[in-house]
Amino acid sequence: MKRGCHNWGFFRYNFSSKNRRGQVWVETVIYTLIALVMIGLVLSFVQPKIAELQDKSTLQQSMSMLNEIDNTILSLAQSSPGNTRKLEINIKAGSLTIDGINDEIIFNLDKSHYQLSEPNTEVNYGNIVVYTHPFNDINNINMTLNYSQYNLTYQKGDTIKTITTSSTPYNLFISNNNGAKINMDFSLG
Repeated sequence: MKRGCHNWGFFRYNFSSKNRRGQVWVETVIYTLIALVMIGLVLSFVQPKIAELQDKSTLQQSMSMLNEIDNTILSLAQSSPGNTRKLEINIKAGSLTIDGINDEIIFNLDKSHYQLSEPNTEVNYGNIVVYTHPFNDINNINMTLNYSQYNLTYQKGDTIKTITTSSTPYNLFISNNNGAKINMDFSLG
């Protein structure tokens, strides 16, 4: 009888030990799931803010690029015909369009989480006209430089050239050419 009690006690001890190990595993899985849910909730709130800050940075860099192009064009307009300047431009997001038909330079960023100006209203930032077109939680932002006083061309033609995103910078050449109107010719090198 003593031996039977001892066996029953041993079995009981092992059974209790297995329950504890099983309980530890269940607790570990539950705590892991809770932690994953918490991380998911935090990311669901933080990720849109990160995207908004990235778009804001992209738009600020693009506005600086447009200001640099504008300053170069204004400087070339005051110089003698035949002068050429080289600009190194980086387009990490969006696109830059040289519109030789309408004599405009346009930067466009689709699907921006950041609102640069009041929706559906043109706002001037120096010579740059900014227009934000909202669509649900996403914005389409256009930044335009208008040069109606000049004749803008791309490779000596009144054409439209769109420069898209690239991991490497573009070499943009701007030349002051002869003509009835001051002609600013663009080319990529």
